Amino acid sequence: MANNTQEEKKGFFRHWIVRNLLAAFIIVVVLVVGAMVFLNVATQHGKELSVPDFRGMTYQEAVKAAEDAGMRVEIIDSVYSQRNRGKVKSHIPQPGAKVKEGRRVLLTVNAVNARKVTVPNLVGYSLRQAVPELEQRGLKLGRLVYKNDIATNNVIQQLYKGDVVEPGTHVEAESVIDLVVGLNSEDCETMIPNLEGFNAETAVKILHDSYLNVRNVYYDKTVKTWEDSLNAVVYKQSPAPSDLAVGMGTDVAIYLKNVMEE
Repeated sequence: MANNTQEEKKGFFRHWIVRNLLAAFIIVVVLVVGAMVFLNVATQHGKELSVPDFRGMTYQEAVKAAEDAGMRVEIIDSVYSQRNRGKVKSHIPQPGAKVKEGRRVLLTVNAVNARKVTVPNLVGYSLRQAVPELEQRGLKLGRLVYKNDIATNNVIQQLYKGDVVEPGTHVEAESVIDLVVGLNSEDCETMIPNLEGFNAETAVKILHDSYLNVRNVYYDKTVKTWEDSLNAVVYKQSPAPSDLAVGMGTDVAIYLKNVMEE
């Protein structure tokens, strides 16, 4: 009986259909395993690179840094800022992102040549109307110069580098425009907000929204580069936040540190 069973098994495996099926199965397994090995090698499975921080570099510096890191860069957009002209402003993927070798990093570069914009006519506008108009033109609000008038925070004059500037005058983008605004003695007080934890740009906007001026911006020793200043936040201000009323146009100094260093 045992011999008959063994003969039946041998006969089963000798059948041409079974042999073909087994051969096909083996071939499929070999192909699948081979494909997986090939894909792992071709895609460098498990090998990831960290994207360098190209911000603040020139394009040529970014190209060299990218080559050293095993990737490549390409400029896809440009913006304009008076600070760090000709330098990389941002990129995708962001610094520290994990990518495959040879990945293309897309750069946004700060243009070298200044873009010209026209100064709008803000006289007669309320301050809340004037600020968005300046921002829309690519200009920045500087100091608020208060002058006795019947209407508080209505624009009386607009100044550029200390002189009255006429509407339609061409200036560089991001130029600072100071505004002379009215101050009624019956409506002339505000309060000092808490600026702790905000970056410089946001802190300045909060002060302007509170009808206050920025006296100075101080960075501590943790801020060594332009990139550091982007991570810096307010840790102290003078005068300190208060619910007590102060005059509109009061100066406030802000002190910032780089929180990424902590």
